Amino acid sequence: MSEITLGIIGGGQLGSMLAIAAKKLNVKTVIFCDDVDAPAKNFCSQFVTGDYDNKKKMSEFINQVDLVTYEFENIPFETLNEINKFKPVMPKPSVNRLIQHRLAEKDFVNKLNIRTTRYVSIEKKSDIDALEDFLPGILKTTTLGYDGKGQYPIKSVKELDSLNIDFSKGYILEKLVKLKKEISIIITRFSNNKYEIYEPIENTHEDQILKYSKIPAEINEKILSQSKDWAMLIAEELKYVGTMCVEFFIDRNDNLYVNEIAPRVHNSGHLTINAFNVSQFENHIRAVCGLEQIPLKKISNAKMMNLLGDQITQYRNMLKFNDNEFFFDYLKKDIKEKRKMGHITTLV
Repeated sequence: MSEITLGIIGGGQLGSMLAIAAKKLNVKTVIFCDDVDAPAKNFCSQFVTGDYDNKKKMSEFINQVDLVTYEFENIPFETLNEINKFKPVMPKPSVNRLIQHRLAEKDFVNKLNIRTTRYVSIEKKSDIDALEDFLPGILKTTTLGYDGKGQYPIKSVKELDSLNIDFSKGYILEKLVKLKKEISIIITRFSNNKYEIYEPIENTHEDQILKYSKIPAEINEKILSQSKDWAMLIAEELKYVGTMCVEFFIDRNDNLYVNEIAPRVHNSGHLTINAFNVSQFENHIRAVCGLEQIPLKKISNAKMMNLLGDQITQYRNMLKFNDNEFFFDYLKKDIKEKRKMGHITTLV
């Protein structure tokens, strides 16, 4: 079989790790990114830079690849759909369109008889005034927004005036659950009922940004099997191909709720690089490129810490790490507060 050339849209750390995994499998990668200094340019075979709506650059990218995937979901559906006319895009663009819209995503999950937190569509400020029973809640833009962007925790209606929210955008108001913990399931779907599912990962967020992940998650057997079953059901219903992440809340009564679906490899799955025989990145490449599915084996329990902003500096200056520690520098040029600059995984 001739060598496959995979196009990846987006050149951040996830794109970098996909390119590293692809190289191991003898798959060439061409990255298309709007950032000239994107870190993934250090790891891919070819790098194309331009705005995501630049047709000339996009055409240059398409002509170099056999198929296309992406490292983040906020790519216009129209762009992915146009590419899909020339080269297969995986996961398919319709998956992205659904998951880009928080209201549509929640409706989709509920139709599968899977529990989410209570939610309601918000179009104007006065909509919230009548919804006292949804507070305390979190107001989120229905599109865009990640790592806490476009999200407003609200305890009471009185707080709305001070938040200066632009109601020309669509919003969803989600009732807060009495949170016990957060977990995620990373699942790779190869084709009908063919999966590799990683064990639930327990996550800790600070300022709505993921800070720590660990396996095993401290959860009961019921939640362990229910979270895997729900992730499989979602992946199958979407006819998904590739790796995706389903994020869950667990409340104080041990009820499980789907929070969000990420149609891509995920930050909480970084520890799979060192803790399993096949990482989430390698499994994504295997699935989208139609390569062999290898049964997952866990090598070790693990914990991962994200390095945000200038926390990266002390690790860059360390000369030696313990044998069970693995430091990843995303090679981002600008250090910004709360920006994910790297991570460290410890096998335990």
